[in-house]
Amino acid sequence: MRKKIVAGNWKMNMTTAEAAALVNTLKADLANFREVEVVVCPPFTALSTVSELVHNTHIDLGAQNMHWEKNGAFTGEICASMLRELYCHYVILGHSERRQYFGETDAIVNRKTKAALAASLHPIVCVGETLQEREAGKVEEVITTQVKGSLAGLSAKEVLESVIAYEPVWAIGTGKTATSDQAQEVHALIRNVLTGMFDATVAQSVRIQYGGSVKPANAKELFSMPDIDGGLIGGAALDAKSFIDIVRAAV
Repeated sequence: MRKKIVAGNWKMNMTTAEAAALVNTLKADLANFREVEVVVCPPFTALSTVSELVHNTHIDLGAQNMHWEKNGAFTGEICASMLRELYCHYVILGHSERRQYFGETDAIVNRKTKAALAASLHPIVCVGETLQEREAGKVEEVITTQVKGSLAGLSAKEVLESVIAYEPVWAIGTGKTATSDQAQEVHALIRNVLTGMFDATVAQSVRIQYGGSVKPANAKELFSMPDIDGGLIGGAALDAKSFIDIVRAAV
């Protein structure tokens, strides 16, 4: 059985004080909640504070991005060892906003994924098609290319240490959500691609999250699909009650 995982991607939101207030509320409800793996991904400036607050709880810490190099002259970037020092367990890589606004390619995501794994970080590798690509009937082509490119050269052990997040770009922050059947169809496709890259046992063991306007109202139905193993939550993760309700919907 794949344990469900729900991660909150706070994006460029929350001051350190706001982050602390949110996490303290989550701790009051979820600190000992074991049925679902819970991850919070604050902005870099709040990682240290949140790390201290979630210490000795069942809430894991994640970052929203990292560079593939171990160190060097990369102004404004963060490396894996800096995240490990703050007890990060997860790092989101290849989010559609990184691909869209910062030019990240599958090759870049692949380099970051390998660097994360080498540092014992669990990458949450994001894939997803745009509305134009969906309407053009290119979902299978786009998702297959992204999965293969982002995970190229990984061993079976490494991919089992990773999480994949399917986030249709047209559903992120738009209020539009893929239907549970649409989401399940792509999750099954991803699992099929993994079977081809590795084998059926590996493919059935990798956790695949859904992300894209997940709310308490639709979470239960989405998470009940056979190949959907939780969610990567954006806007709703900024509200403690909404996030808690989504986490509990994954049971």
